[in-house]
Amino acid sequence: MALRRSPSSTCADPWPNGAGYNQVSTALSESSSIHSDALCHLTRDFSGIGLKPMPYRVLELEGCKEEPWAEESQILLQVGGAPSSPQASGDGLYFCDGQRKVDYVLVFHHRRHGSLRSPAMVSQDQLSIVSNGNFPPPAGSDAAAGRGGGIRREEAASVGEVFMELGIARGSEPTEAAEHEMHLIRQEFEANLLEAGLEVERDRETKIHGPSFTRIHAPWPVLCREAEFLKIKVPTKQSYELKEESGFGSRMSTVWRKLKLPFQPNVPHQDQGSTKFLSHCFSRDKLHMYNITSKDTFFDNTTRGRIVYEILRRTVCVRTCQTIGISTLIAKGVYDAAFPLHDGDYKVTGHLEERNDRQVLFEEWARYSAFYKYQPIDLVRKYFGEKIGLYFAWLGVYTQLLIPASIVGIIVFGYGVATVDTNIPSLEMCDEHLNFTMCPLCDGACDYWHLSTACGTARASHLFDNPATVFFAIFMSLWAVLFLEQWKRRQISLSFSWDLTGIEEDEEQPRPKYETILLQKQQRTQKKKKKKKKKNEPEKQEDGTVTGKDRWRQKLLSAMAAGVPTVFEKLTWKDRLTGYFMNISSILFMLGLTFSAVFGVIIYRITISALMAMSPDPEIKSNVRVTVTATAVIINLVVILILDEIYGAVALWLTELEIPKTESNFEERLILKAFLLKFMNAYAPIFYVAFFKGRFAGRPGSYVYVFNDYRMEECAPGGCLIELCIQLSIIMLGKQLIQNNIFEIGIPKLKKLIRALKEKEPSQKVKDEERRPQQWNLDYALVPFEGLTPEYMEMIIQFGFVSLFVASFPLAPLFALLNNVIEIRLDARKFVTELRRPVAARAKDIGIWYNILSGMGKLSVIINAFVISFTSDLIPRLVYQYMYSPTGTMNGFIDHTLSFFNVSNFKTGTAPHNSDHGDVTVCRYKDYREPPWSPDAYQFSKQYWCVLSARLAFVILFQNLVMFLSLMVAWIIPDVPKTIVQQLKREKKLLVNLFLQEEKEKLQLIQSLFVKDATLQPKSQSPTPGQAFPILGRYSTLPSGPVAGDGGGPRVRCRAASFSQFTEKISSLPRKENANSKHTAV
Repeated sequence: MALRRSPSSTCADPWPNGAGYNQVSTALSESSSIHSDALCHLTRDFSGIGLKPMPYRVLELEGCKEEPWAEESQILLQVGGAPSSPQASGDGLYFCDGQRKVDYVLVFHHRRHGSLRSPAMVSQDQLSIVSNGNFPPPAGSDAAAGRGGGIRREEAASVGEVFMELGIARGSEPTEAAEHEMHLIRQEFEANLLEAGLEVERDRETKIHGPSFTRIHAPWPVLCREAEFLKIKVPTKQSYELKEESGFGSRMSTVWRKLKLPFQPNVPHQDQGSTKFLSHCFSRDKLHMYNITSKDTFFDNTTRGRIVYEILRRTVCVRTCQTIGISTLIAKGVYDAAFPLHDGDYKVTGHLEERNDRQVLFEEWARYSAFYKYQPIDLVRKYFGEKIGLYFAWLGVYTQLLIPASIVGIIVFGYGVATVDTNIPSLEMCDEHLNFTMCPLCDGACDYWHLSTACGTARASHLFDNPATVFFAIFMSLWAVLFLEQWKRRQISLSFSWDLTGIEEDEEQPRPKYETILLQKQQRTQKKKKKKKKKNEPEKQEDGTVTGKDRWRQKLLSAMAAGVPTVFEKLTWKDRLTGYFMNISSILFMLGLTFSAVFGVIIYRITISALMAMSPDPEIKSNVRVTVTATAVIINLVVILILDEIYGAVALWLTELEIPKTESNFEERLILKAFLLKFMNAYAPIFYVAFFKGRFAGRPGSYVYVFNDYRMEECAPGGCLIELCIQLSIIMLGKQLIQNNIFEIGIPKLKKLIRALKEKEPSQKVKDEERRPQQWNLDYALVPFEGLTPEYMEMIIQFGFVSLFVASFPLAPLFALLNNVIEIRLDARKFVTELRRPVAARAKDIGIWYNILSGMGKLSVIINAFVISFTSDLIPRLVYQYMYSPTGTMNGFIDHTLSFFNVSNFKTGTAPHNSDHGDVTVCRYKDYREPPWSPDAYQFSKQYWCVLSARLAFVILFQNLVMFLSLMVAWIIPDVPKTIVQQLKREKKLLVNLFLQEEKEKLQLIQSLFVKDATLQPKSQSPTPGQAFPILGRYSTLPSGPVAGDGGGPRVRCRAASFSQFTEKISSLPRKENANSKHTAV
């Protein structure tokens, strides 16, 4: 590749600190370089005859003509070193001149490729690859002489010509072809960035190892151009007063604001009062409408980074590799990372008034001591973008609405505590005088036992299984609907205040993996076409091979032709068929693995229960259920945590196999797969305890066995609800404590430590300690931002714990609230201090997560109905009290629920071998079956069918009631607040008036120009009686003037005026218009 100096290039411009630096302009035309994969193959072919490619770099030209640097002049490639002082660079936030902001940073690991050699180091046998006319002219040419002398061949080489040596290059290091190819790709990509108008600055120093940084700045014209393309809304000069409430509502709002004042964060410019500025999509033709006090601050750092990312995303590399965008280059390893910079350090060192946005977020949002304060959502959105702002706003609404749910849950739990001593079924179970002798819990080794020994379990079960549970289940179902409606209103309000109304979806570029597979498909298609062509034209292959000089020329032409993009194709379902098959089979396998893990824990519970029942220690026998349940839940928790990490990686791998085209498609498919796998993983043990445990155990004398040896386990005498409560509480608390908090704190710090140890060498440490690290060095050491999917996923799983099985654990909202108070500050600290600054992404809503929440809210109604109906004893109690109780009370309920079994009907070997209860003829078990003396012995009794009918009726009634109330709540609460609707209408009207006023001013300007043109015309050119000025109509844009004729004659049709007729006189006037503002020329 050849580099030449542009006539407008400047060098050694003086900076405020007095240090000079060098600038080089890259003039890259369509044929100025040969960048292709074929060129690398050509250089490999040269290696057979001792030819080695010589890498190159951008030179630093000395003695350039000094010219004043202008903001809108030709963009130059800045090759500068580190600033001489931190003040000159704004602590790493600016270029070396201390004026231009660093809007984006590209990072790659630099390898020393050998410098461009002096003439003495170049051997005589060499091949110079020169493109069409972009090198300095040869010595003795007129053009060269006109610039002050000829340029010798050695000087031409020093300008940047690339030589590929035919001999061994003395003094140069061998370069790998892959590294050289990466270098060529970076050269072309950054040259294309220059053509797009960006300004680039590189490190001057050469490193053997370690990261090298390329800093990018977007000047004002580029920002204006891209802001118009992206339709970024900016505030105008026009403002209006927000309508305030009057009467009682106004007084209540004032009191509420005063009450919230101690909880508000101390954020500058947070309360803008009752004034709002109109916003409109940016347009370069309407710069006079915007309040531009400074071009450097009109677009904030977040918007500048987003604009630069859009340019990086669509910049192509055609010659070196047919790719589009920085994401593809990072995937190929050309660059290691690309990110915008943070606004300096997050620790406050000066006065509080001088804090930057990152320091304000750290002090008022990311500190654990600020847990009681509201989140500065507007500042979060300003610093991180709308997508992250919406996540934290959603998390804030969810956490706030957990407060009333927690209060109601505490009341329900308190009701259970208050009534446990008066609960008749619990008292009957604890009464030793009733002497209910129960059938053994296992075959052979287990003995008969008294029901009174399960008194503690029965009392604990009443804390969660009481009449208030039904009310709480209905309340939480309505709470889920209320939460979604409240979030919709909050989302609309944020969209209005953040100017997100009416935004269009950005066109997305294909993902790197999609481009790679598509390129491979195109190559296979081309090979097939070539094979068909060879079969159809066999004569052309018999002409002989090309040799000598023509062979190299042919290879060069083929290399140049490789840069031509191929015909656009796309991947079809046939290309993805293998991925779809792998997805279906892998998901089924993972679901089978989840069920296998649950089944394994079931086998553990059965075997441990049998072993502990055979123990001679009475204390061990008495604590069998508690010990087995607690240890099994802990095992379940460990398995869930392990499988959760595995399923996350598997979901990512399966999504890659599908080859989604865009990032949004990739994210949606990844979310669905990860949610499906993690949902089944987290809730499978809970579903088993709630709906399957004890349902298929059988009865004494006819138990169901697993592997012909292990008897299926049964529920406790107090019911399975207490076991469901234990299972839910331990999994929920353990998952939140270990996965959501410890993993989030420990794993990022561990990754950061390992990454720092790998990249930092002992020789490099000394150099780094000698100088102060710049902001790009500090940000590169942070953890890359990998999306919001993990953050949303853990909250969605928690939402399931709160809503799906809340009837069994009323304290779940309270623990979720405590966790979220910490989670908000933990996530805030992670985003502010531990993650690189993400690119601001626009989003109107939270996307597919809302659909998942809505689906889980509807599913919670069904699950809670079945939990209350089939898992708890509420329905059997109501049936007994109102149908079978002789006194209409709960007295005798325990005896009613226990069936009789004749011990003589035990199968051989299943009866207790040694019994301490004497001669037992009949034992009891919990079920509704006929007694052994009945003609239909051990068959389901009428009470069973009656209770089953009542349970099914309750499910239907509960679902319809809750669904109806949910629809009522959704109908009563409008999605869009009334104030927002009024403000939207008012803003639309004000914008129309503003544009009409602008058009009116243009019309007045045109009329004044016509009048001025008419007065400046000489009298000799005055209109004759046959001529006339046009008469203005209602919609005319021409000035009014006298009408010729007798007054009653017909109107003369006037030829349409052109702008050239009335701009001749004003074209010579001095223009004082701002060069950056482009008004409509009239």
